[in-house]
Amino acid sequence: MAAKDETGNAKHMAMPHHHCIPPDPYAYLPQVSSFVLDSNDARDGEPLDPKFAHSWSAGSRDNSPELHWSGFPKETCSFVVTCYDPDAATGSGFWHWMLVGLPPTTVALARGAGNGGDLPKGAFHIRNDLGGKAFLGPAPPKGDRSHRYVFAVHALDVAALDVTEDMSPAFVGFNMGYHTLARAVMRPTFAL
Repeated sequence: MAAKDETGNAKHMAMPHHHCIPPDPYAYLPQVSSFVLDSNDARDGEPLDPKFAHSWSAGSRDNSPELHWSGFPKETCSFVVTCYDPDAATGSGFWHWMLVGLPPTTVALARGAGNGGDLPKGAFHIRNDLGGKAFLGPAPPKGDRSHRYVFAVHALDVAALDVTEDMSPAFVGFNMGYHTLARAVMRPTFAL
């Protein structure tokens, strides 16, 4: 039964979900080799600066952090960059970013690259779980525990996945799984 306000109308109540910690999204996928993902803006296991948060939760501009990577397999034909929140209370997590079609010569993304800008030829954003084709900054419910924001760079054995920008991140992830040679992961956190 929905909670009601003083007028008897149903109202939305944010319910923190402190009772469980979902597994890491890559823990149950086939294991692949790893390489190095680093950032001048984010650190593994440390809180993200609020300037990278979602605009309506922290007054930010949904700027993606700077990312750079190295040590990937020489057979790499393209990269996919993703950001996923496994701690969102949805039963399926929440996709914040998916950028596909990056050529193997791309080894860094500038701060804000998730908002479009000068992407390499053939690269494009898949819609995030809010429906936009861009990076969506962290926006956990106020008072909830810190959420993990799993940034990953996936090295693929194909130059282009057979996907379009309107497909769901889960579908793209399914297709990507068959072509992943290696993966680099960083897990900064965020809470309001």
